Amino acid sequence: MERLDTRTVRRLAVARAGLLTPERTGLTRRASGSGLRARRGAWDVLCRFGYLQLDSVSVVGARTHGLVLLSRLDGFDPRVAEKLLRPGDPVFEFWGHEASWLPMELYPAFGFRRREYKVHPWWGPLLDEHPLLADEVLQCIETEGPLRTQELQQRLGADDARGDWWGFGRLKKVLSALWSSGELVVSERRSFHRTYDLAERVIPEEVRRQESSYLDSLETLLLRALDGHGWATRSTLAATWRFQKMWDDVDAALARLQERGEIVPCRLVRPTGEIDGWIRPRDLHLAESLRRSRPRRAAGILLSPFDPLLWDRDRVEQLFDFEQILEIYKPAAQRRWGYYCLPILAGEHLIGRVDLKAHRDKKGGGRLQVRALHFERDEPTAADREAARAALERLAGQLCLELWAENVTELRRRLGAGRSASGTREGNLPTPDIASSTRVEIGS
Repeated sequence: MERLDTRTVRRLAVARAGLLTPERTGLTRRASGSGLRARRGAWDVLCRFGYLQLDSVSVVGARTHGLVLLSRLDGFDPRVAEKLLRPGDPVFEFWGHEASWLPMELYPAFGFRRREYKVHPWWGPLLDEHPLLADEVLQCIETEGPLRTQELQQRLGADDARGDWWGFGRLKKVLSALWSSGELVVSERRSFHRTYDLAERVIPEEVRRQESSYLDSLETLLLRALDGHGWATRSTLAATWRFQKMWDDVDAALARLQERGEIVPCRLVRPTGEIDGWIRPRDLHLAESLRRSRPRRAAGILLSPFDPLLWDRDRVEQLFDFEQILEIYKPAAQRRWGYYCLPILAGEHLIGRVDLKAHRDKKGGGRLQVRALHFERDEPTAADREAARAALERLAGQLCLELWAENVTELRRRLGAGRSASGTREGNLPTPDIASSTRVEIGS
């Protein structure tokens, strides 16, 4: 039985997540501009994890899929992130970890889920209950081409009054059911709104013809999950693709992968005990190399709260000794850290978190407000301050926004006085001249 200590597994997790140097991650570090080079860099990140989770919240100036790419690709234009899904590109949208953009090569592996979701996971046999509306939708899109929900409402005269607090009326539910079952696909998003089309017009025929058995699909997806994690427990691998109610099948797939030598059991050794998990043989060699290295701590990066490195809270606690909390759905008075906090990664450590809000002007510029900054240490080190400072400057620059805080003097003190990460005099935290909805709290 292979065994690895927490530090080594943590470094492996950061490396496989694409957050160390290219020689460690196997991914490019720079994807400047908005052309093919940038798109290829984004596709490489997407292929590493097998998915980019989608979420509509853009309070910091970019949505989570954009933040995941910005944290890994220097020079990346955040506008490219909103246009990764378009006809002809090797990406499709489906239920991965959650609603996600996925590499086209995994389309056959999700055949079992499309078949399963002919009965919708939330709303049951919706297509059987509304066959006429489903047929009208398919016929309208076949005749007129790709359409958004609002356009379908206008053409069908559908009464789609808000049916629940998520805003899902009957037409939206039928569209979601047709998409979940694979009869429709999302061909692109405009301003994050889905455009629906027939699967046969978007998914290449050679891809649609490929068939993958149920167990083969599980093996493919579990291997891809492990590619992104480095080392992972059975629970983390299953949660990557929402396989939690399929334990017998997951265990059978893992056993077959082990028999073929594609994965090996490996225990995480912690002071409190050992945790069973899995690793790919090639990553054992990378782990040994990382065990002898020390990632540069001062290179700070802000991570999306939905980053593939962070969504498994137990894993984050085990590897980073960091409590990852998303408080977006809590009332303001009950939040401990902030509305939409981005953890700060410095080398292999999560050293703090920052709550940000973007204020855009009509020209596309504006300010990135630091609403709250919290360090993990009660007394952050100079390296912690420098990493936080570098991370804030990096994201603000990527978003073409100017850093700003209501209590700018206190923020400067917390980050360390005088000099920026590049060694130049501080000049990007001006006295504010726009209103703030929330007074900044500069906490420990």
